[in-house]
Amino acid sequence: MCYSAQIRQDYRKFTKEFGATLSIRDFVRLYWQRQEDGGRTKIPKAMDAEFAGTPGDEVAEIRRLVGEFNTQQAAKLEQELFKQTKRLADAQRTLLTKTTKKAQEDVRISTDKIEWAKGKLSDLQRTELIGEDSRIFPGWYAPVMVMENGQRVVKPMRYQCRLAGKPADYDFKYPGTYNARRDNLEGFWGDLFGYSHGITVVNAFYENVSRHKVEGRELAPGEKDESVVLEFRPQAQQDMLVACLWSHWQGPGGPDLLSFAAITDNPPPEVAAAGHDRCIIPIKPEHVDAWLNPDPKNFAALYAILDDRERPYYEHRLAA
Repeated sequence: MCYSAQIRQDYRKFTKEFGATLSIRDFVRLYWQRQEDGGRTKIPKAMDAEFAGTPGDEVAEIRRLVGEFNTQQAAKLEQELFKQTKRLADAQRTLLTKTTKKAQEDVRISTDKIEWAKGKLSDLQRTELIGEDSRIFPGWYAPVMVMENGQRVVKPMRYQCRLAGKPADYDFKYPGTYNARRDNLEGFWGDLFGYSHGITVVNAFYENVSRHKVEGRELAPGEKDESVVLEFRPQAQQDMLVACLWSHWQGPGGPDLLSFAAITDNPPPEVAAAGHDRCIIPIKPEHVDAWLNPDPKNFAALYAILDDRERPYYEHRLAA
């Protein structure tokens, strides 16, 4: 399963290369939602930066919300730094006269929290983007291109699909719905396959893999299975148009939700050799319109698109 991916957050790639329009209303709603829930809505730094650096009245409201959110987050982190610095100093004073378990724990915990807050504050204030700023995990948002009224449109969607009509706790009952297995498209995903298709742009993906499988060996007697994270990146470096399914959920358990899942299939040999059994499906540019305008009465044509995929060679390395 593709548990994490590095996504192109540059929505202008969609507008320039695919003639897509941006659903400003959906992006504004997303940023308002993050403002209201204090950051529980997870948006990659690269997406924030894309809007913060875009001039013009069209995205002015998003630009304002990004700025306000960053200011609020910085204030919270600085408050946490002050709180933990005081906690550390108090514990160190106590230890000068008496060794207590509580003071020792306070030193350990406050030191860790100070480093964490400093790191988060540094990331927040950093203006130069790095690869990690574009990375998403289940529950995070990414731009997805869909077809709406005959027009290619880019919408922000959560990477973990909640099917329309399901209860809000569906996310917890089925936490793996960020990937849609090809062999179950007509089953579990039958309400979306042939109806609600999307594309997101990916240039790397990440998988949890057993260390002994990466090393091409069996577990030694008494050895416990250890998981490592591998980064898979196409060579030569390229953007991949990954086939997705998406849903618009509405219900009493929360605000409207746009969410998606990446379709996965059996892996190419180099991914299988690295110890993983699934892989995303990058479709060819000439199939974009056919994929985004699916015919639910012609599954054969849709499977043909998935079969006639791009087939880059994926190099892998241990993720940082």
